[in-house]
Amino acid sequence: MHALYECCASSIWARRVAQGRPFDSRDLLLDRADRVLAELPEAEIDHALDGHPRIGGKADNPSSKREQAAVTTAGTAVLEKLAAGNRAYEEKFGHVYLVCATGRSAEDLLAILEERLDNDAETERRVLRVELAKINRIRLGRMLGPEQ
Repeated sequence: MHALYECCASSIWARRVAQGRPFDSRDLLLDRADRVLAELPEAEIDHALDGHPRIGGKADNPSSKREQAAVTTAGTAVLEKLAAGNRAYEEKFGHVYLVCATGRSAEDLLAILEERLDNDAETERRVLRVELAKINRIRLGRMLGPEQ
């Protein structure tokens, strides 16, 4: 449970994924994780977001630090634009901007943020769930280790 909660800060998600054990394969675990996430109510998605720092902000957990590693080398101008974009996003949507940051530069994450600011609330919630599923899959894969 603890390891699953480290992947996604939703206790309901972690518990429901764990209830599917044992998993005969990595793919079965990942599929269950996706299905459980898709079925979570919006309020629980908000709990999951609590485990994610702002893009470009202080990442206080090892997973977020690793995922946002490219942002730490960004210039001041980009970091300032990310901070302003985060504020605008949170004002518009009422939650943190969530994006799968792994392998993306600060400039890429800023461009995605600016593009997503044009979304309506319903579209953005769908996009957010897709991004959260990507992050969960990466974290689960890291938890499991290399495929054999």
